[in-house]
Amino acid sequence: MTTNANRDQFRPEDHPNDHFLLTTVVGSYPKPKWLNRAKELYEDPDHEFDADDWAEAKDDACRLITDEHERAGLDVVVDGEMRRNEMVEFFAHRIEGYEFNGPVKVWGHNYFDKPSVVDDVAYDESWLVDEYEFTADAAERPVKVPITGPYTLANWSFNEAYEDDEALAYDLADLVNEEIEKLVDAGARYIQIDEPALATTPDDHAIVGECLERIADNIDEDVRIGLHVCYGDYSRIYPEILDYPVDEFDLELANGDYEQLDVFTADEFTKDLALGVVDAHVAEVEPVEEIKENVRKGLEVVPPERLVISPDCGVKLLPREVAFGKMENMVQAVREVEAELDAGEIEVPATSQRSPADD
Repeated sequence: MTTNANRDQFRPEDHPNDHFLLTTVVGSYPKPKWLNRAKELYEDPDHEFDADDWAEAKDDACRLITDEHERAGLDVVVDGEMRRNEMVEFFAHRIEGYEFNGPVKVWGHNYFDKPSVVDDVAYDESWLVDEYEFTADAAERPVKVPITGPYTLANWSFNEAYEDDEALAYDLADLVNEEIEKLVDAGARYIQIDEPALATTPDDHAIVGECLERIADNIDEDVRIGLHVCYGDYSRIYPEILDYPVDEFDLELANGDYEQLDVFTADEFTKDLALGVVDAHVAEVEPVEEIKENVRKGLEVVPPERLVISPDCGVKLLPREVAFGKMENMVQAVREVEAELDAGEIEVPATSQRSPADD
């Protein structure tokens, strides 16, 4: 059986099966209700809940959700992004050149605190190193670090300083590279770049590619870099994205009932596939047998040694008990599929038998 050293570094020593399909999450997870209440107390000037109290509350939430991921059986965990608000806002607060001028209505009654770039962006304080070190200390399993990508950071902001969003994205990519180097120095070995804007503006896939080249520059090969893209028509960016310098693509497919799966079989999928097998938009826990069927769909695209399993997207909008149930059933389904692969009960399509190492 072919091995994938970059992925197999995350295989638990006590893994029960010969086959190994790595299980993880995309990033966000429902916050405990008490954490939201603590934030309200902290922001209330009439209350004595101070900065130390608020920091302690976030620490407690990070420990709780990290433990919840481990209890679900995930091979690689995150802290559920307990310290973060929105995926652009969190980073914009930490990058010089950004400012905030109030929330913007994006759809219906939903508002987004969309930042403006008013000067050249620059790296100031570390964004995620403290968060990673805290989570890694709290966790017994490997920790993945999700980072909003430079293209989305540029595309989902008002650009008032650069000639175009392309130039802004490239400068932001250099900052992301600097942050990843610090994370790697701190011990991180699994980085996920989140670029949801790519699927909504697919003609810019070359810009994203150049951003990723800058991000991956001088990063050791044993550091696993994934790209998460959700929503949109994948046929408009595939197979071009195979040229990106990443190890895996994390794709949302369960929500669309895998109607786009054939997009990735028309041209050989030469990277690892992180397949979404539970729907982050449905507040019901999928049965194990249904999830197993979804996992097997991934084997139509890549062989087992290049398959990673996760939810479609971040699950922060789900009820917490539903999110946990999805994770728990997902892990059980994966372990059962591994056992069936060991027993030769699952026929892997011939088109998936080749790996890049065979080229």
